Amino acid sequence: MGKRSLFIFYKLLRGLTLLLGLSILTFILMKNSPIDPVMASVDYDTSMTPEQYEAIKEYWGLNKPPIGQYFSWLKSILSGNMGISRVHKRLVIEVIKEKALASAALMGVSWTLSGIIGIALGTIAAFNRGKLSDRIIKWFAYLQASVPTFWIGLIFLLIFSVKLGWFPIGISAPIGVIKSEVTILDKIHHLILPALTLSVLGIANVVLHTREKMIDVLNEEYVLFARARGESDFQIFKNHALRNAIVPAITIHFASFGELFGGSILAEQVFSYPGLGSTLTEAGLKSDMPLLLGIIMISAVFVFFGNMIGDIINSRINPYLKQEGQQA
Repeated sequence: MGKRSLFIFYKLLRGLTLLLGLSILTFILMKNSPIDPVMASVDYDTSMTPEQYEAIKEYWGLNKPPIGQYFSWLKSILSGNMGISRVHKRLVIEVIKEKALASAALMGVSWTLSGIIGIALGTIAAFNRGKLSDRIIKWFAYLQASVPTFWIGLIFLLIFSVKLGWFPIGISAPIGVIKSEVTILDKIHHLILPALTLSVLGIANVVLHTREKMIDVLNEEYVLFARARGESDFQIFKNHALRNAIVPAITIHFASFGELFGGSILAEQVFSYPGLGSTLTEAGLKSDMPLLLGIIMISAVFVFFGNMIGDIINSRINPYLKQEGQQA
């Protein structure tokens, strides 16, 4: 086995260990939750008799010892079966597939916007270091980093939905319209405000890292020589600064997948957006263990591969990291 293959093997092994530990921790936390999973599965129907309660408990396998329940779930997921949602009464994989598309659109648009805006603002700040525009961009980045996502969402709702009426208050499609009649433009219209809210989450880190790295590049001798030759700021940015300064921005941006998923939970709650984030919250509040574990496993894989892709792209762009990877 080559060194590169061994590196990938250890990465995947670490990912599997992460998934196992995360599933155990989630299972323990849910088992110690005060929520009764049997009552939650029937919407807290108080007319249920003790016999019915025990029958439902047995049906979901909740009468087994906790360790037996966990290994039963683990055996099922290793065979490709994530189980049945106690709340939705459907296969967990079906619920995830139904909600994943909405979340993928939200997170994909937000992630792309935050990267483009962050790199652009960081570049502008670096090329105008010490000027008013630089101070304003830094102030915006520091403020954004300290403000929670749900608060930004509420402010956006108040301004753009309630006051101006430019965007709907929530939901991913117009109310009262059947699914087959919802157009792409309707979906985009409902997506814009949640996506803008979520994109703000990742801008600050990209702005600050791009700015600092760009300043370092602009202070290099070869850039000073390029200025002496009469190259414009745009030529310096295109020929010298972009390739060197974008490396940390890409790494930070891919590493933000975890924050992106966490922020989507809050954004989806504020905008009543029917994605994986709001479904995860519902599963937690109703102690729907199979659905909760299924979403957490999917999100962990999402974050793990996001970080791995960031490392791979980083090594491809940065020749020094590429050489280190080949020597490792």
